Amino acid sequence: MPSMRDIKEKIASTKQMQKITKAMQMVSAAKLNRAQTTAQSFEPYAAKLREMVAGIAASANNQGGRHPMLESRPVKKTAYLVMTADRGLAGAYNGNVLKYASELIQKNHRSKEEYTLIVTGKVGVHYFEKRGYPVAFSQTGVPDELSFDDASDLAKRTVAMFIDKKIDELYLVYNHFVNAISQKLLSTRLLPLTDISGEDSGGEKAIYEYEPDEDEVLEKLLPLYAEGQIYGALADAKAAEHAARVTAMRNASDNASEIIDNLTLSFNRARQAAITQEISEIVGGAAALE
Repeated sequence: MPSMRDIKEKIASTKQMQKITKAMQMVSAAKLNRAQTTAQSFEPYAAKLREMVAGIAASANNQGGRHPMLESRPVKKTAYLVMTADRGLAGAYNGNVLKYASELIQKNHRSKEEYTLIVTGKVGVHYFEKRGYPVAFSQTGVPDELSFDDASDLAKRTVAMFIDKKIDELYLVYNHFVNAISQKLLSTRLLPLTDISGEDSGGEKAIYEYEPDEDEVLEKLLPLYAEGQIYGALADAKAAEHAARVTAMRNASDNASEIIDNLTLSFNRARQAAITQEISEIVGGAAALE
């Protein structure tokens, strides 16, 4: 049985750990609010951009024009943009998305020549490199307060791979933020943009005039749209990461409280046993002197 001194030291160390987990929970909660605001504020812009791109794409198709990003081609190589965090302490957040991505690859491909990976976050980079997965490039150090510039280089390089025909399709694999206690794993095909011109947003559509013409506008707008979708997914994944970390740190704090209660009970029992032993020794000594 542990001594009272050992139990007391365990209680003190557990209380210190609980202070850390509570502080991390509060920090992550503040970051979650900002990340959620960022993700939600981007949605109206993304919806309007999608509406414009769909309108221009439909007009260009009717006139015989066709942008390479709108065309399907035989799939020789698939790219997966897998979004993870730079650190752990977020429960099953990283493990779930890595397992999901691995299962997708095993299900859809027979050799490493058929796919490549683009990875964000140190956890994902270390996981895939250690296991010998083909990683085209990666990005770490994605800030918690994400801006479009932070995602711009990653998005441009990813879109350029498709335009240059180094890949034939692109999937985004990440944790979608549902609410503060729930995330959903998603695998969304972004490129080619085969379905964008066929979507009906409902309601009355605006009519635009373009200068110089639709093809040149599409040349600039389609890469911007794809980059915006990648940025939106990164912002969504960041919100999910902070939500997962809040939940993990709350659970850790609750577990620490339970451990402290159990250790305190053990300490009181040990102290009671020690007092009882001392009383027994005193009574025994007194009886011996009579």
